[in-house]
Amino acid sequence: MKTEKTSLREVFEAEESPLLRFAHGILGRREVAEDIVQEAFLRLHSHWEEVANPRAWLFRTVRNLALNHLRDHKREVSSEESPEWAIEAGPTDQLARMEAAGAVRMLIAELSTDDRTLLLLKYGEDLKYEQISKQTGLSVGNVGYKLHHLLKGLGASLRRMGVEGPEG
Repeated sequence: MKTEKTSLREVFEAEESPLLRFAHGILGRREVAEDIVQEAFLRLHSHWEEVANPRAWLFRTVRNLALNHLRDHKREVSSEESPEWAIEAGPTDQLARMEAAGAVRMLIAELSTDDRTLLLLKYGEDLKYEQISKQTGLSVGNVGYKLHHLLKGLGASLRRMGVEGPEG
């Protein structure tokens, strides 16, 4: 039985939001992420007949476009705030949370491209280890090992910077 290939519209409807989250996680700027995702879909349209797995192709294209953008626009500062910081807390608590978020972003930006990608696939896209393994070519065990050590390293770096957990 021959399976019918999904339409570009169906792929767009299914993948636009996850791609925007993925691109935003890499770039930290919503408007740039939107441009990158739009460019990826335009490129997919041009290569539609050649692409066997549109989802994987799109994620790889968005990743490459985002990394190219970062390379070409080094150290642009984002003024965008994440909505999760808009919780009702005192100004001191909000400032501490914003500083912690900034420290995390800075540490993540200093990671290698492959390490950042692993974190974004796991926590930005909420993918399971098996899904990450398929996208990266790493074994499932290696994905878990790398993520464990990345988080352990980030935690140690945050503690060295004086960023404490919620308990103080």
